[in-house]
Amino acid sequence: MEKADSAQLSRRSFCTLGVLAAAGTLVPRSVLAATTVGNRELSFFNTQTSEQLTSLYCCDNRYEPAALSKINHILRDHRANEVKEIDVRLLDLLHELGGTLQTSSPYHVISGYRSPGTNAILRAQGGAHTGVASKSFHMVGKAIDIRVPGLPLQELRRAAVSLKAGGVGYYPDLNFVHVDVGRVRYW
Repeated sequence: MEKADSAQLSRRSFCTLGVLAAAGTLVPRSVLAATTVGNRELSFFNTQTSEQLTSLYCCDNRYEPAALSKINHILRDHRANEVKEIDVRLLDLLHELGGTLQTSSPYHVISGYRSPGTNAILRAQGGAHTGVASKSFHMVGKAIDIRVPGLPLQELRRAAVSLKAGGVGYYPDLNFVHVDVGRVRYW
């Protein structure tokens, strides 16, 4: 009798482990990246201002306010000279993307934060066909347009899409990929 109870407990444990493993596959990678203990560093080169920054923005799973402030500054709207807090989920997405690409090269930033005024000007200049949305995630610090020197743009896009962690826009004529932490979608 004791042996039967032991076997039943094993089956129950096995089933529980199976359910937990299956549930783990439903957790978005960006959430898993945000819970990974360790240090996270990002490097940027702002193509509009020629500023460079390498910043250890998360240490032992704690975001570093001074480092985040420097990142917010380099990703500011350079036209209006306005700084906005960048969503740390976007930074974690970029960190994970760098790991997927297996590169430590700096992200060349075409556009980070955009003030509503700058967004309206860009939209009027190029129209919606250039990808400037009227309610752009750039205006709330949740989007960035990037490229990585020496890396084919298609490879950057493919890696970003593989993460399934937000929106990915592909702009080969303008030489950048857009990534954001909105819902998963591709264009």
